[in-house]
Amino acid sequence: MKVLVVGQGGREHALCWKLKQSPLVSQIFCAPGNAGTAMEGTNVDIKATDTVRLAKFAQTEKIGLAIIGPEAALVAGVTDALEAVGVPVFGPSKAASELEGSKVFMKELMRQHAIPSADFTVFENFEAAMAYVEDREQVRLVVKADGLCAGKGVVVCDNKDQALEAIRRIMRLREFGDAGKRVIIEERLDGQEASILAFVDGNTIIPLETAQDHKAARDGDRGPNTGGMGAYSPAPLITRELLDQIVAQILIPTVHAMKRSKRPFRGVLYAGLMITTQGPKVLEFNARFGDPEAQPILMRLKSDLAAVLLAAATGKLESVDDLEWDPRPAVCVVMAAEGYPGEYPKGHEIRGLEEAAKLPDVKVFHAGTETRAGKTVTNGGRVLGVTALGDSIANAKYKAYQGVKCIRWEGSWCRKDISDKAREEAVKLQQTGQKPQDPNAEPAPPDVSLKERIDRLDDRK
Repeated sequence: MKVLVVGQGGREHALCWKLKQSPLVSQIFCAPGNAGTAMEGTNVDIKATDTVRLAKFAQTEKIGLAIIGPEAALVAGVTDALEAVGVPVFGPSKAASELEGSKVFMKELMRQHAIPSADFTVFENFEAAMAYVEDREQVRLVVKADGLCAGKGVVVCDNKDQALEAIRRIMRLREFGDAGKRVIIEERLDGQEASILAFVDGNTIIPLETAQDHKAARDGDRGPNTGGMGAYSPAPLITRELLDQIVAQILIPTVHAMKRSKRPFRGVLYAGLMITTQGPKVLEFNARFGDPEAQPILMRLKSDLAAVLLAAATGKLESVDDLEWDPRPAVCVVMAAEGYPGEYPKGHEIRGLEEAAKLPDVKVFHAGTETRAGKTVTNGGRVLGVTALGDSIANAKYKAYQGVKCIRWEGSWCRKDISDKAREEAVKLQQTGQKPQDPNAEPAPPDVSLKERIDRLDDRK
């Protein structure tokens, strides 16, 4: 079948690369794509949010499966437009995508269904939000713009002045445009972050291997939030017992809540979590693969991705066999343009890609790149995701940074500590006698399947 991947980031390159390995796939299109996706298939000059042109293209090319990568395309209704012309789509509808498109919707859904998260208050008025912070004794807060901000609309504050400045930037200066019409001010959670992704077809849930993102721009988790400066998989922090708790207390209730609200969720449900002393709590939900989490996760996936996504798109996920994983860890290091996450230049020639491609167990995924006059040049803030498999987290990190050292362009930079948290957590597990998850271990038989558990919840009054 022909496959259409919508988007142009590192996530989309990883998807195209993995889909190309499937015997089910005859041709891959990526709209609009980047220099990396062009190596896996054919780029199509259509914006990811252009619902009309994408639907026409998919219909003309007789696309057998479409995968929607970026959140902006989902919120724009690309899934609805493609399904309207008979194309199976892996990705939630416009209505279901509000789980990511509106943080207010997400937080209120969690409050209504007792899904663990931070306490919060919503403000539509600038003066009211400022007064709320001024009157509080607790000043360790998080200020969030309601709408989509490419991962940058969250400000973690250490004191009152930082919280007040964040409100000014979001609501008064409109740094994130209309996404800042409303803000959420919530308590700041302490702990370690982890990302749990799952394939969902509205009823059945298949959790993926765990991962952890690095949002802050600089080493030691300092600096402003970004779209993600690197990731690793698995996250030793998430033990088998903790994953079972997350599935039972977060994933199942969320899928049930969406179904009950007549917004059935189909696609990747991404739960960004803080593992606190009180247990896992949701920081955010995304309605698609994370970027850069997708890169190390898909690097480790051995199952046929096209077969799994087609099953999810057609409501047949329950028939899919257990996913098979490479037991080796993977680490992804994002190489960024000078100035990111602020303003950055474009058009710098990237050198050393061929040298990096020769390294064993290393794959360079393109994000902000394009081809000009036969040369690969920068075209975004996060430019490349250098991803490697290794016998250990430390070995995977070493290989990834070997790849980074091969590549250069004017102003390139990256964090130097990607995955260090994983090594620290692995040591803690050893000291306490706990074991991280074995991705290929035979799962313990549950009392009922995830699908049955959701259906039973749906029968409750």
